[in-house]
Amino acid sequence: MNYLVTLARLIVGALFIISGLIKLNDPVGFSFKLEEYFSQGVLDLPFFMPYALAIAIFVVVLEVLLGVMLLVGFRKKFTLWSLLLMIAFFTFLTFYSAFYNKVTDCGCFGDAIKLTPWESFIKDVVLLVLILLLWVGNRHVQPFFTNRARHIVVVTALVLCVFYANHVLNHLPEIDFRPYRIGANIEQGMSVPEGAPRPIFEYAWKFNVGGEEKVIVTNGEYPSVEGEFVDVETTEIQKGYEPPIHDFTIERDGEDFASSLLREPKLVMVVAYDLRKTNTAAFDEIKLITDEALRKHYRVIGLSASDSEYSRQLAEHYKLNFEFYFTDETALKTIVRSNPGVLILNEGTIKDKVHFNDLDHLNLENDRMQELNLTLKKSLDSIMVLDQKYRSAYSAETWKFQVETDSSNIEYVAGVIAEHGYPGISLVGEQTSAAAWNVIQHSNKIPQYLEIIKNAAETGELQYHYYAEMLDRHLKDNNQPQVYGTQGMSYFMGTSDQTSFIWPIKNPDSVNILRKQAGFETTVEENGKILFGEDFEYRSLSFSDLEALLKKMN
Repeated sequence: MNYLVTLARLIVGALFIISGLIKLNDPVGFSFKLEEYFSQGVLDLPFFMPYALAIAIFVVVLEVLLGVMLLVGFRKKFTLWSLLLMIAFFTFLTFYSAFYNKVTDCGCFGDAIKLTPWESFIKDVVLLVLILLLWVGNRHVQPFFTNRARHIVVVTALVLCVFYANHVLNHLPEIDFRPYRIGANIEQGMSVPEGAPRPIFEYAWKFNVGGEEKVIVTNGEYPSVEGEFVDVETTEIQKGYEPPIHDFTIERDGEDFASSLLREPKLVMVVAYDLRKTNTAAFDEIKLITDEALRKHYRVIGLSASDSEYSRQLAEHYKLNFEFYFTDETALKTIVRSNPGVLILNEGTIKDKVHFNDLDHLNLENDRMQELNLTLKKSLDSIMVLDQKYRSAYSAETWKFQVETDSSNIEYVAGVIAEHGYPGISLVGEQTSAAAWNVIQHSNKIPQYLEIIKNAAETGELQYHYYAEMLDRHLKDNNQPQVYGTQGMSYFMGTSDQTSFIWPIKNPDSVNILRKQAGFETTVEENGKILFGEDFEYRSLSFSDLEALLKKMN
């Protein structure tokens, strides 16, 4: 009995200490798990939710202390009673979660070890048995060390726990077990490895055969039955591989930009899962940090689950030079245990991540390029918005406003080019470098600025495909064959019949090679479908073909 009690004592004490320390490393994460338990869909105790963090800290510190107290034999009766009550409560909680499938991960070991609800319940049952064994053989639970030494050990453990909890609350977990840890690649975390196990489903097909219900079970194939189909029930009998990251999107206006943004070589993410609960005082420093990042040619975005209007108001109030995108709240809580927090990414790989208290530790690399002119960048960003304001929703009534806007825009851009040269990547950043190009492209000033655009493209100040598109438009306007196949036309015959075509191309056989060299991601055929719809069929036209077509239409 003495050996059994000693073994149970070591196992229970060690497990309580390990489990408590893992959660103490990330008390904010454990508080999110408690909020899930307190929610209406589980225990329906919403009045506890505002106190979830305080409860989380109390529980994990107590868990560690009870493990220490059991191992050293401190206040045996109190310790055994506390262990029994705590494990009884946890056993009920994990059984409730498993039986009713309420919470899929109990959070017993934080993000370090994932247990299914039934695995968590079995673990708690084993601990319950071991603690009951300690009760039965409590006379064998003898203290170690002197009474004074035991007091010192327990008080020291308490002080260290409180100190560590305070540290991780005001910074970030020292050990990050989550899939968004520094060094992890988000896109790789979302992918399924080749050969990974796939889920297996069982299908119970119900048919009405001669007035009687007949059920046939298959693994997916539709059964051959002479009867009327009634229903089918699907059961997952074997889980497949689930990527560690499966709920990450970066959305705006219903479009997911995650794929393109995760290819950015220099990306700063400001993460605030709920802007109404965020530490707004931190945004004064975030403004300074993100402006510095923009000057050093980083792309800067905000991620929040708050509504776009609230995000816009906060950005205006703090004069932030970046926009917020929408991401799921649970994903944002997982990414960084700080509201707000800041990350630096390189092509989807997390290079740095800081709490808002550690913004001064953020490592922004300087690539020795000229620092951005943020005042000019902001003005050109506004010009870009104005350039599209009425164009996307064309009507005869609003077009006159677009004409007036285009006129003032080209006047402004002309002044910028006269003072700075073309405002390209090194001056306003890659995202804004196309603003002046858009204004010129929508004006009658292309002949005047085409050489400047060409020089900007050849020196890396503007992506080359912009010059290619402007060149094609210039050639088309001068009734010459285009080079890259970017320009098309549509003619209406009567009220409904429409004929669309790609303007004649100088070398149609090699146009797709030229397009790829210029940086276009689509072929001339695919570009035609983008311009005129999926039903469009590209055919190469010569000028004689075009004249014949126009003559036929007239």
